[in-house]
Amino acid sequence: MAKTKSSKPKNNPAKAAAPASANPAAAPGIDIGIKAADRKKIADGLSHFLADSYTLYLKTHNFHWNVTGPMFNTLHTMFETQYTEQWTALDATAERIRALGFNAPGSYREFVALSSIAEEPGLTHSADWREMVRQLVVGNEAVCRTARKALKVADDASDDPSVDLLTQRLQTHEKYAWMLRSLLQ
Repeated sequence: MAKTKSSKPKNNPAKAAAPASANPAAAPGIDIGIKAADRKKIADGLSHFLADSYTLYLKTHNFHWNVTGPMFNTLHTMFETQYTEQWTALDATAERIRALGFNAPGSYREFVALSSIAEEPGLTHSADWREMVRQLVVGNEAVCRTARKALKVADDASDDPSVDLLTQRLQTHEKYAWMLRSLLQ
């Protein structure tokens, strides 16, 4: 009589670590070393940060288009440099929210609900360049405050990638606030 192979599974540590799933093609759950509740808190903080950042981006771009006066060339160029850099950073923030397992906000309605920066429609028709610069100082500082709140939550959960992202953004927005403020002094 021929021997048959044992039906017992072989000791395979890689397979043993993977949880069983009814659908073998289904994506595994997120297990990046951060508890689900902490990932949710971090994603919420990053969503507020993204909303503030997007609102500031729009305001900066708007002022780039509509600045007039003796500072036109300087501010037109400065605003373009800032909004271009901000645009790229928006993507990194949204992608971090996705990496944590949550959807990033992406509509004006969501951004308005989450942002601490108020929209001021019609401003460009009556404001001079000084008011634009003042608003961008205030906006950059608001982004910094929101980043610090989100950074604290991420740091408490040992989420180093989010801490790194927010630290870099803080450095950039503090620099923008300083440079803009210097124009008004």
